[in-house]
Amino acid sequence: MVKIRVIPLLLLKDGLLKKPIKFINPRTVANPISIVRVFEARQVDELILLDIGSSALHKNVNPDIVRMITEELTLPFACGGGINTMEQVGELIAAGAEKIVLNTAAVETPELIKNVAARYGRQCVVVSIDALKTETGYKVFIRNGSKPTDLNPVNLAQEVEKIGAGEILINSIDHDGTMEGFDCRLIRSVADAVDIPIIAAGGAGKPEDFPPAILQGHASAVAAGSIYHYTKTTPDMVKHALHSEGIPVRL
Repeated sequence: MVKIRVIPLLLLKDGLLKKPIKFINPRTVANPISIVRVFEARQVDELILLDIGSSALHKNVNPDIVRMITEELTLPFACGGGINTMEQVGELIAAGAEKIVLNTAAVETPELIKNVAARYGRQCVVVSIDALKTETGYKVFIRNGSKPTDLNPVNLAQEVEKIGAGEILINSIDHDGTMEGFDCRLIRSVADAVDIPIIAAGGAGKPEDFPPAILQGHASAVAAGSIYHYTKTTPDMVKHALHSEGIPVRL
């Protein structure tokens, strides 16, 4: 049976780790290298870094920062933030990233998904979808949640799967940073609509919040940031919470 992955999600802005709430008012957390060393020592399943400063300004995440981080790691590492060209993708792969996370480009230049998958394999392509619940249903936002679109997350997930995405990171803007639990309805709607793995993000505040994302949301992995920054919870504690519910994890 495929084991569920527990993935710390790190948000970078101006060279420092930040943590916003519902995508606004980001607070400084720490130097990224020191936090990365902690997760490396704990041998988490994977690590995702998103440069929210770059994504908001449509600039590429700094390859030099990626290189410094990957030099500290032996575990799988994905990064994203403002990526919209194959040249940028190549720089990040050369800097040590194993997966590339695309968000705004998945909407504005979806051919990039196809091109990255063709050159590096679809396992390299993670599409990040940020969704906000509205009166007419969930809507996709891009540019780090600052720009609304007319897309719904289910249709976008199905489309990016067709053209080469290997995974989808689904994040609830409403739940992000609140530490009040995942939006399992959103997660399940996307997970049940595609055949590729879904990484659930947005809202985890205690270990008990994670099993519902798998059992109710049908996610293949769980990502979180605030819980590791602001509580004493560790990825191992999350894994034990999952294991206690019969969910297979790498202990």
